[in-house]
Amino acid sequence: MAAPQFFVPPRVTPSNKPKRRFTLEQANRTLPLVSRIVADIVRVHKNASSLQGQIEKQDKQQPSKQRTADIEKELETAKERLNGLLDELSDVGCELKDFQTGLIDFIGRHQNRDVYLCWKLGEAQIGYWHELDAGFAGRQPIATLEEKQ
Repeated sequence: MAAPQFFVPPRVTPSNKPKRRFTLEQANRTLPLVSRIVADIVRVHKNASSLQGQIEKQDKQQPSKQRTADIEKELETAKERLNGLLDELSDVGCELKDFQTGLIDFIGRHQNRDVYLCWKLGEAQIGYWHELDAGFAGRQPIATLEEKQ
């Protein structure tokens, strides 16, 4: 049985911080740090998904209670680590949109309104932006971004 594809642990403490606005230059300057955090998030999420899959598989096979307890403890540790990494990302001021691909949005400005500056793990810099309600499918090339008022 494959591990769940969209394992998302519940937030321990939701962030109530106001969202930070970034210029394209500011957002690109954060990418070395954001990239490290997001790489860790993707890795820990993959591990947590695998552990969740092991628990589900063992539950169906009537496992030994000790083995399941050990995996559940490891999963709880992974969840705590994931929440810590999400807090680090929140402290930077950007939002994780996808645990598997490492998709990130920064709030930016385009023609005097808020938009998302869109970046994905592995990209050298921010290459796209989209409206707040458009999502990934509505991405537009960064060359069309008009930050000036």
